[in-house]
Amino acid sequence: MDIKKTMLNLEKNGIKPYFVQTKDEVVPLVKTLIHKGESVSNGGSVSLKETGVSRLLACGDYDFIDRTGLEGEALRQSYIRAFGCDTYFCSSNAITENGELYNVDGNSNRVACIVYGPRQVIMVAGVNKIVKDINEAVLRVKEKAAVYNTKRLSCKTPCEATGRCISLDKNNPFLCDGCQSPQRICCNYVISAKQRHKDRIKVILVNESLGY
Repeated sequence: MDIKKTMLNLEKNGIKPYFVQTKDEVVPLVKTLIHKGESVSNGGSVSLKETGVSRLLACGDYDFIDRTGLEGEALRQSYIRAFGCDTYFCSSNAITENGELYNVDGNSNRVACIVYGPRQVIMVAGVNKIVKDINEAVLRVKEKAAVYNTKRLSCKTPCEATGRCISLDKNNPFLCDGCQSPQRICCNYVISAKQRHKDRIKVILVNESLGY
């Protein structure tokens, strides 16, 4: 894991990197990147909860678009509002040393906002998310991220039951290989490489292990 190389390549790719030593430093940094009264939203993320960013968004200083507890049309409308917000917060499933972001979603509201929509995207990720390349990123999702998130979300999938993606039974599993469960969370795969809109995506790397 080469943190310096990762940050240099993120910068080259038009993604603004930040580095902090501990999770306690994340919220003070975030406060410098957003303004009170701005519209903010977030994807589901253990890392945001562990760093206190989730509490910050809901503190009342911001126009927080919160989808918690919503269903049906109300949920859909919250996704649409989030797509046009000032700042969208999330983590990343993997960050390569080549400066690429790899993210896999089920509903895919998160990857939609990463690609386009919000004025800026702020990702918070522990250094445990850094991998060598896209091949390692694919394996990281199949071996860790997807497994832990299906358990967190109580999804009825083979990986939730067995602790591993069924595609790992193949000699060389392709990134899209997986189960046929109706609750599968690996549906859309997004690699963020060179960014045309420089610094729209910001990545806060924390020198700790965070999330999945």
